Amino acid sequence: MTPPPLRVSAVSYLNTVPLIWGMLHGPQRGCFDLDFTVPSKCADALRTGQAQAGIMPSIEYQRIENLKIVPGLSISSSGPVRSVLLISRCPVDRIQSLALDTSSRTSACLAEILLKRHYKIAPSLKPSAPNLSAMLRECDAALMIGDPALASEMPGLHVRDLAEDWHAMTGLPFVFAFWAVRSEAASAELIAPFQQSAAYGLEHVEEIAQSESKRTGLSVPLIRTYLTKNIDFSLGRENLRGLQQFYSLAQELGLTNGAKPLEFIA
Repeated sequence: MTPPPLRVSAVSYLNTVPLIWGMLHGPQRGCFDLDFTVPSKCADALRTGQAQAGIMPSIEYQRIENLKIVPGLSISSSGPVRSVLLISRCPVDRIQSLALDTSSRTSACLAEILLKRHYKIAPSLKPSAPNLSAMLRECDAALMIGDPALASEMPGLHVRDLAEDWHAMTGLPFVFAFWAVRSEAASAELIAPFQQSAAYGLEHVEEIAQSESKRTGLSVPLIRTYLTKNIDFSLGRENLRGLQQFYSLAQELGLTNGAKPLEFIA
């Protein structure tokens, strides 16, 4: 009997589309049973076993046991990422309260690290739904991620790109997410379909830009630039160094209980 397709929890943001394009439209279609949600819910699905694989917010790898990483793939940035933003009504050094988008735990941890180590401030933090105007009515600043950040209008507001500021502080890329598989489902045969789906997506960026423009309302040039210039889908040596630095700082600030080593499917 043919085994059922792997249950995969995928993020419903623009920055993940190239990774899953082959699963939706290419030769890998039918290999995976896809379910779409926000990053925090992807992590929860992997934690409970509801999903066997998922796009793992990088901080959650330190909080969930029995996971293996698919090598070579990530959602990273070594400069401005444009979709993880600290938006404030005042200059950053005067922020006293920050609304954190509950959709992403990695970006929230990144924000906390930058607040303390880069901006040298300690505002109060309030988990919030991703609605910029509502967040800024409650707090001095807001953390916005994903498509809502790309689509937000920000005239007269102060905007910090957190990936750009991470790079300024560390000199390293920031890894927001990667594919992870529960250990009992992890096998070497899975590596190729994941990697080939991403390769197929990166070969069809123009098609993706046209399709996603209709879905999101964002312009085709913005999407094209975002997927080819702002996001890095690899997981090479420098990205891994940035990831290890993130884990080290998160542990120092008590955001995780440790910094377990990275384990890859092999």
